[in-house]
Amino acid sequence: MLTIKHHGAVQGVTGSCHELFIDEQQSVLIDCGLFQGAETSGSGAGANRLEIDFDLSAMQALLVTHVHIDHVGRLPYLLAVGFHGPIYCSKPSAELLPLVIEDALKVGVTRNASIIRACLTRLASQIVPMDYGEWIKIPLTRDQSTQVQLKLYQAGHILGSAYGVFRVKSPAIKASGRRYHDVLFSGDLGAPYSPLLNAPKSPYRADQVVIESTYGDRNHENRSLRRRNLQQSIEHALSDAGTVLIPAFSIGRTQELLYELEHIIHQNTSKTISHTRSGKSIRWEDIDIIIDSPLASKFTEVYKSLKDYWDKEAKVRVKAGRHPLSFEQVTTIDSHENHLQTVDYLKRQTRPAIVIAASGMCAGGRMVNYLKALLGDARNNVLFVGYQAAGTPGRDILRYHDKAGGYVIFDGVKYPIQAQVKQISGYSAHAGQKDLIHFIKRMRVKPQKVHIVHGDDTAKARLKMLLEEMYPEMKVIIPSE
Repeated sequence: MLTIKHHGAVQGVTGSCHELFIDEQQSVLIDCGLFQGAETSGSGAGANRLEIDFDLSAMQALLVTHVHIDHVGRLPYLLAVGFHGPIYCSKPSAELLPLVIEDALKVGVTRNASIIRACLTRLASQIVPMDYGEWIKIPLTRDQSTQVQLKLYQAGHILGSAYGVFRVKSPAIKASGRRYHDVLFSGDLGAPYSPLLNAPKSPYRADQVVIESTYGDRNHENRSLRRRNLQQSIEHALSDAGTVLIPAFSIGRTQELLYELEHIIHQNTSKTISHTRSGKSIRWEDIDIIIDSPLASKFTEVYKSLKDYWDKEAKVRVKAGRHPLSFEQVTTIDSHENHLQTVDYLKRQTRPAIVIAASGMCAGGRMVNYLKALLGDARNNVLFVGYQAAGTPGRDILRYHDKAGGYVIFDGVKYPIQAQVKQISGYSAHAGQKDLIHFIKRMRVKPQKVHIVHGDDTAKARLKMLLEEMYPEMKVIIPSE
């Protein structure tokens, strides 16, 4: 009978990796993500795991729900240990995935061009792009009496994100008096009204659900409020003639922020922000917006090429002649030399600017150099617009910025936190508590069993309690492994 093993996203929110066993000899893997932050060390799931430490002998196929590194980062290792099966994903993800894997290889494995090229060639040969909303048959090699189909639905998390429903037909299921058994893997579900993305819609039915719980214990601000908070935070920061640093993932969050900033500038054309000390002012359309991430630039170009997958609001803006992801205030930094020059320039100058750079949790990437240079200046601001996992510098900055003598450690060196720090939770790309509840609630045929993964302990426990209160007959579990 169907069983599920969890190889990641059990003790926290990274390393997503789950295995659906159709029977004892055949399985399908769902995501193969990298562990991050505190989840890369210690005991339990994620302990020093870059390698693949589970058996691949039953594995028939892989589903990639979306291309964030905590869902695909161990894919090169999976290929290296001999996985040759099909890799299913949405058509947008099929275009984005090679960019993510190439960057992951360069950062964490090797810069040898021939090795990278060989891995990407192998990856391309195994990718099977899928349309949303269409069933496809997954070929099984060992038991032809069992059939498995897969359908993808838009998850609204980043462009190309999907949740997958596996429909299994087998003699054992038929003997129980049922025609099939549907197992749903949520991947990461997005919040409603996210820029550029269509909101996720629940399927008609699911017998078993594996659901994320990143924000299982809290809700988000609504779209208009979070945009207003973003504008007010930027106005407050720029009134000190400082730099606004926004750590952001290269894919998803960066494009979302560009979309929102274009709208704010469009709505405030010719309006000014006054500098509180000098009395000078700057117009919104004159503010420098710096995207310092070559990878984010590549992703943004792919996003622009995939306009057919944008939501209705975004398409209306494009039709009106606006360019939500490539407006004139945006400057892109490519080379490392130009990056270092920009960091030095912003450290010395007094012209207000907004910098968006990776990583989103400040655990690496070019954002670290900006923080090292600018975190000790009270004129500057750090604006967090996404989840900060335990054990990451981003979480430490949030935790210690308002404490006397607060600091964060980069490369073994303590950096004092004098800059202003704020978090806008409403810009999370994850569904909030009520969205997760509604995802289950809106299924006409409710699941008999729900696995809660991808969340801190408090988030998982709170979501479990709410679901059990609403549906006493539903078996809700929090896997330990």
